[in-house]
Amino acid sequence: MPSLSKEHFDLYSAFHVPETHAWSSSHLHDHPIAGDGATIPVIDISDPDAASMVGGACRSWGVFYATSHGIPADLLHQVESHARRLFSLPLHRKLQTAPRDGSLSGYGRPPISAFFPKLMWSEGFTLAGHDDHLAVTSQLSPFDSLSFCEVMEAYRKEMKKLAGRLFRLLIISLGLDEEEMGQVGPLKELSQAADAIQLNSYPTCPEPERAIGMAAHTDSAFLTVLHQTDGAGGLQVLRDQDESESARWVDVLPRPDCLVVNVGDLLHILSNGRFKSVRHRAVVNRADHRISAAYFIGPPAHMKVGSITKLVDMRTGPMYRPVTWPEYLGIRTRLFDKALDSVKFQEKN
Repeated sequence: MPSLSKEHFDLYSAFHVPETHAWSSSHLHDHPIAGDGATIPVIDISDPDAASMVGGACRSWGVFYATSHGIPADLLHQVESHARRLFSLPLHRKLQTAPRDGSLSGYGRPPISAFFPKLMWSEGFTLAGHDDHLAVTSQLSPFDSLSFCEVMEAYRKEMKKLAGRLFRLLIISLGLDEEEMGQVGPLKELSQAADAIQLNSYPTCPEPERAIGMAAHTDSAFLTVLHQTDGAGGLQVLRDQDESESARWVDVLPRPDCLVVNVGDLLHILSNGRFKSVRHRAVVNRADHRISAAYFIGPPAHMKVGSITKLVDMRTGPMYRPVTWPEYLGIRTRLFDKALDSVKFQEKN
């Protein structure tokens, strides 16, 4: 059995929050929490006006609830059930699947952990690219890795179809016609799109006022589509206010039959800044063990993502220089939340 370092502290057996996981009050309370009246838009994506509503939500919020998404409820239940079984395994066994040899798939801390001095009250399991997921999870025997991988692959296929629907609505909302839509590389090559599933576990916390489940960040991909445990809140998005009010954290509580869709940095670039990549975080509590399953979709590795030509003011040019997803992830590795600004062109006088 491998020895366990402090960074691999067993969250499930904790009676207190150790210093390695204790965050300062100034970080946890950097912005006030919005009142009960604040809620992100709920959009029926089968509605005839869905494109307009989705576009409006992505401009003003960067996130929305999607109903009529078509993902079978039974499949969502199976994903959550398998995730709970995986995270309930002893820590030393889960660590056997830690990513190796350049692979992204496997168990570990949140990828953004390297940017913060404290550790987060969560653990994750990534299923990325074309890695052999069965080979990774088979190390968890007697865990039912075959059933786990079959369910996750079914989830990935359904989510990719949903992402195609959402992407089409987004492009329509930007004012492109059918011919112009066919010229947008990411939509044209959606079948080759890169994607990943990130399973997250947020155990109950004995001192939630000292810990954070996931620190504030934006996502790098085009879109993130999230399923979260019914009844267990924790996700919050940062809602920018006007000049008279400060930004506020808004709770994104689980809603029956809803998935959460949020804009990532690459969609922000593609839309020439019209759609806003949303800053979000996860808080923890004493009562509920929260599970989430996030699906990320981005461009094929070779494709450079730049602003759609029709959205560019010819006098000032595009806001951002084109980048590939791997290139942008490399920039994020160095600059984290300043990555988007780093690929922004300087304003012309």
